[in-house]
Amino acid sequence: MKEDSETVNEPAGGATAQQAFASYAAPLVDEAIELAGGIRDDASAETLHELRVSLRRLRSLWWAFAPLLDKGENARQRAVYKFLATAAGKTRDWDILIELLAQEDSGAQALLPKLEQARSDTLATSRETLTTADVKRLLRDALAATSEELNAAHESDIALRKFAAERIGASERSLKKRIKRARRAKRSHYEAFHDVRKAGKRLRYLFEFFGPVLRSGHKRMLRRLKKIQKRFGMLNDTVASEALLRDHAPSLANAGDIEAALQWLDRKRKRRLRAASGLLG
Repeated sequence: MKEDSETVNEPAGGATAQQAFASYAAPLVDEAIELAGGIRDDASAETLHELRVSLRRLRSLWWAFAPLLDKGENARQRAVYKFLATAAGKTRDWDILIELLAQEDSGAQALLPKLEQARSDTLATSRETLTTADVKRLLRDALAATSEELNAAHESDIALRKFAAERIGASERSLKKRIKRARRAKRSHYEAFHDVRKAGKRLRYLFEFFGPVLRSGHKRMLRRLKKIQKRFGMLNDTVASEALLRDHAPSLANAGDIEAALQWLDRKRKRRLRAASGLLG
């Protein structure tokens, strides 16, 4: 999966942050454009997942460079990436629900044909949204505009290594704050755990971008982030699937035992929540 792949070019050792931006952004933009175009022919769960990850990484990269960019324009660009990722993610959410309920002990096999149809209908909408949005133009324009803005700001040039350390530091503090909040939260307060997942994911992406230029090693932190991402990701899959099934229960009436499926998801969510909580100690 794309979380474990290296998709950026390593900038020269003496580069400034402004000079290095394009070497990080351009390969990600190319990847997202290719994946978005490929959905017409390959709408598999893996392709949709890779597109969503690619767009999230772009959003994290623009977050990293936010201190060097116009605040309003940066927020607009990141909102575009979120919109596109959501378009791809709606179909992916059905894939996750189907994968979960396809397990034999869920007792929801009778629901699967209806869920597959809902997935197919959502895919048609996702394709239309991504095609109408003109992903290629949007991402190329964002890359060009941001690169131009950074190249014009020579008076504020900052060494890449210093900039990377500062942004990773800010991301680490954000993660620690959210972990502290989640420790105090009740387990029923899922939003606090979801915030940990998002902060951990962003920090991991930043390590993948900037790791080669940092002075100190970060393998131990990366190992912890991968554990957080895996356990909290599994928890999020269950929570999102439960919500998706509840939201569409009326249209799935008479397709199978929805209540039994919801109870099964509820038990799985509680188990996964306990497992995720164990990483916060």
